[in-house]
Amino acid sequence: MARKRVSVTKESHSGRNQQFHDNFKDKDMSRAQFVREIKSGGYDNYHVRKINGVDTPVSNPDASKNNNLD
Repeated sequence: MARKRVSVTKESHSGRNQQFHDNFKDKDMSRAQFVREIKSGGYDNYHVRKINGVDTPVSNPDASKNNNLD
């Protein structure tokens, strides 16, 4: 199986994704950094959704499990 482009590396106690790692660029990002990267067009397979008032990175719905955040 191909490795995921972005992996979640830290969650809060409530399960909110807080830290991410871009496995292709070997780059760690906070949720806010990943949100900025998505909004600036750096990650085509992801978008930002407002969840409980917080901008939250999510993968675009498609048939691929390789871009899911988990």
